[in-house]
Amino acid sequence: MSRIPIALQLYSVREACQADFPKTLKAVAEMGYEGVDFAGYYGFEAKDIRRMLDDLGLGVAGCHTGIDTLMGDELARTVEFNATLGNKYLVVPWLPEQYRSSPEAWRRTADLFNEIAAKLEPSGMVTGYHNHWEEFTPFPTGQIGWDIFYSYTHRGVIMQIDLGNAMHGGADPVLYLKRYPRRATTIHLKEYAAGKELVIIGDGDVKWHEVFDVVESQGATDWYIVEQENYPYPPLESAERSLKALKAMGK
Repeated sequence: MSRIPIALQLYSVREACQADFPKTLKAVAEMGYEGVDFAGYYGFEAKDIRRMLDDLGLGVAGCHTGIDTLMGDELARTVEFNATLGNKYLVVPWLPEQYRSSPEAWRRTADLFNEIAAKLEPSGMVTGYHNHWEEFTPFPTGQIGWDIFYSYTHRGVIMQIDLGNAMHGGADPVLYLKRYPRRATTIHLKEYAAGKELVIIGDGDVKWHEVFDVVESQGATDWYIVEQENYPYPPLESAERSLKALKAMGK
């Protein structure tokens, strides 16, 4: 398969974005990132962000968007904004308790995402879900929310697995990449180290070469996305060091 480009989830450098969004985008491009994944727009309009991205040669690897913006009258506005931005990946980063409180709730949530995906299809956009650790905590029945959700959603609902968050929840992300093949259209590359918080990519327990072997053998992933939430170095430096570590792995 062709090489998978690497983007940065801008939540990783959110304070820099808040202080000077255009300058931060420029710094991200200069590090060598090929795209960005949004978690907010810092007061800028889609057309202005698109112009900045085009000037910097950055692609759009997705945005984290609340579930409420994908329902009712909000959906059309969300589609219009993201069409201007040049983004087709509308990924929900978190769900309120009522969507995930029981196996039955996860079934209903899966049905909802299937409906949203069908409505997005004419625009060429997809929706999906980004895990934290709770999705891998078994219910008393032994069922796991992540399995329920991806067993009952169709392929129009992408699986944005966050490697570090999955491991925090006791899950093996390689197993899930194999269990739901070709669903991980975008992947959050986050390091995890048991008993440690301040690590960058390559300094923890993620089996990176196993991850890459599985993902690249399936040939269905459009973007690798680096996300850093805890910082052994200043946030921008941590992002740059993680990218350099991936480059050293041949990515």
